[in-house]
Amino acid sequence: MSAVPTLLIWRHPRPVGAAGRCIGRTDLPVPARRAKRLAHRIRRLARREGLAREVWSSPLRRCADVARWLRRWGWRHHVDPLLLELDFGRWDGLAWSRIDPAEVAAWEADFGAHAPGGGESLLQIRQRVSAHLAGLAAAGGPRLLVGHAGWINTLRLLERADLTPQDWPAAPAHGTLQRWPPESPGSRCG
Repeated sequence: MSAVPTLLIWRHPRPVGAAGRCIGRTDLPVPARRAKRLAHRIRRLARREGLAREVWSSPLRRCADVARWLRRWGWRHHVDPLLLELDFGRWDGLAWSRIDPAEVAAWEADFGAHAPGGGESLLQIRQRVSAHLAGLAAAGGPRLLVGHAGWINTLRLLERADLTPQDWPAAPAHGTLQRWPPESPGSRCG
């Protein structure tokens, strides 16, 4: 993985209406001031570390709105569907209390290969994460991303052969920076 550039991944701000719900591809908004505040933090980090004024984001509003602020300030913004959150299928957007516990147990029993709600398995999102990394490997240099907790956690466990619920990390806090690979100085990811 040494050919892979350092990734500086910011988790999107807390979206409106997510509390208590299974949120994957449900396209929830973030308040404009939260998106702008995170964009300011990203811009300050880029200045401090001498990074290019370029950002990649998921197409979902909770990520793309942050990157759009940066674009207004002269940055290049790349929308990448490979950065989308896990697709929870028919579970997506539902209150967790409305999801059949037997379906959750089936997912936990085959955590990597089972597609929760008929959506996307963790092995499938792992393929998307790997594809994004492969696309960046030739480019070199650090990359700034605005992404989702499921994508970030999948990246953290990329080298694991087995995926179990017990190994799944807690979601990074909204608006926080994660660095990858884990051996990077100042790393908070992994």
